[in-house]
Amino acid sequence: MAVERVRQMSVEAFLDFAEASEYRYEYIDGEPVKMSGGKLNHFRIIHRLQVLLDSLLAVTGCEVIASGMLVRVGESTLVDPDVSVVCGEPQTELGTRVLLNPTLVVEVLSPSSIDHDRVLKLNFYQSVASIQAYLIVEQDEMSVELYTRGEAGWDLRTFSRRDDEIPLDSLNCSLPLRDIYRQIEFGEA
Repeated sequence: MAVERVRQMSVEAFLDFAEASEYRYEYIDGEPVKMSGGKLNHFRIIHRLQVLLDSLLAVTGCEVIASGMLVRVGESTLVDPDVSVVCGEPQTELGTRVLLNPTLVVEVLSPSSIDHDRVLKLNFYQSVASIQAYLIVEQDEMSVELYTRGEAGWDLRTFSRRDDEIPLDSLNCSLPLRDIYRQIEFGEA
């Protein structure tokens, strides 16, 4: 991920700074970090995931939350997943600007965010007790990694066949891979 550090600041100062900015920021170890933009496929896939999850979870008591809602993953770290799902009542802080209890988080990879999403955010998300699943979705090929919390730790499964169904056991549903990538042309956008 392209990192542009601004300066060390308090969480409250960061939230005011980020709200006033035209760019998206995450708060990593007390510093605002500017997030890079995505390509068309990135936004198409995020939209598909939001619509699919919203449809699948309509009567379950779970709610899809779009990008822009920060998630607390540490004392001085707030991240901005591409998609979050919270089951039950959302627990928030700092004037409802920070979510504390997501069940599922999703990141759609872009060339500049691969290491950030696969390493740093994976470690962050695994440290949050409420998170039961983390999806890492490729935008340049049909491939989704599913990390799930189990009794013995975290398990990883990869899905890359058009007819694959991604089991989201913590949400009692599954995502058809073909629907996530519907009308996505690789090598473009």
